[in-house]
Amino acid sequence: MQIRPVSSKKDLNLFIDFVYDHYENAPNAPCFIPPLRLDIAETLNPKKNPFFEHGKMQCFLAEQDGKIVGRIAAIINGMHLEKYKDETGFFGFFECIEDEAVAKALLDTAQNWLVEQGMSGMRGPANPSLNDVAGLLVDGFDREPSIMMAYNFPYYEKFLVNHGFERVQTMWAYYIHQKYRKDMVRLKRGNAIIFKRNPGLVLRTINMNNFDAEAQIILEIYNDAWSENWGHVGMTQNEFKHLVTAMKQILDPKVIYILELDGKPIAFSITLPDLNKALRHVKRGRLFPFGIFKLLWHSKFHKIDTGRTLLMGVLKEYQGRGFDVVVNLAICEDGVENAGYEASEMSWLLDSNKPMVNAAINLGGVKDKEYAMLEKRF
Repeated sequence: MQIRPVSSKKDLNLFIDFVYDHYENAPNAPCFIPPLRLDIAETLNPKKNPFFEHGKMQCFLAEQDGKIVGRIAAIINGMHLEKYKDETGFFGFFECIEDEAVAKALLDTAQNWLVEQGMSGMRGPANPSLNDVAGLLVDGFDREPSIMMAYNFPYYEKFLVNHGFERVQTMWAYYIHQKYRKDMVRLKRGNAIIFKRNPGLVLRTINMNNFDAEAQIILEIYNDAWSENWGHVGMTQNEFKHLVTAMKQILDPKVIYILELDGKPIAFSITLPDLNKALRHVKRGRLFPFGIFKLLWHSKFHKIDTGRTLLMGVLKEYQGRGFDVVVNLAICEDGVENAGYEASEMSWLLDSNKPMVNAAINLGGVKDKEYAMLEKRF
């Protein structure tokens, strides 16, 4: 077995291909949803992904007897280092066969590269940051992940722990179904009180005709609202523009809210249709030549009736005043009545973010999946 850096277009294609080969027809990964190749390729491309304006990454392949058996990326997040100054690097895109020697070799190689960059710790998985697909699935393997959520083999956690990693954060996916959600009477009563106390309060959906300005509002609230959350690193203007440009194609404006008080935007929430319900039919992540038709057909004729509440935030100076109740209640009410969603996943929620966890529980949410971030110091 040898571990070698990805240093050519051929290597990059092997790096991307491995995830499809790895999970295809795997009996112990029944709910894997193949990600779109175009999305992964763009994420890994320094010319297209603005993460590389402040970060850098080295990808590695594990090869045994002429066959690729694993992959990993060692990652430097410049924005993280600027904020925390903790000499922590990251690993991501980690996949390997069920062979602990392969996992050890990959993790050792990523660690050595990070040490060369001056790091003294490694955290992950992050692909490539917490603002992207992040977290290791540790419970809920028998259920499909929502859009932009991770899925992996159960044995990964054991391999990481055996290599000296410890859990530093737990994240939850809460599932809220229309049939089983709690009685909304109390929340509606509280919602009415909040509006009565704040006569200038207005809840509106996003104006797609003024998309760039609306996106800027959301970015400013997000970077402020999340600034004290564990591990948070704000998005740069270019990173956020890159994200929303990609999302714009699938956004459902009926369930994207901006809350204003006396004309000032103070909170927002974004719920996406769970496109994974259609993506599971696009084999090996290929849109061309026929995948695009499968995606469109399943999106249109097999109605996507679930969503994922991806982001929600309230400006720090307005937190603790119930404004989160307003947007969360709107998701449950309007998501059913206007968007036709029977269920939604709130994910991921940090275990340390008790207000958001309590909000999910109060809406009738149940813990559906458990994710973890792990770290090793060296």
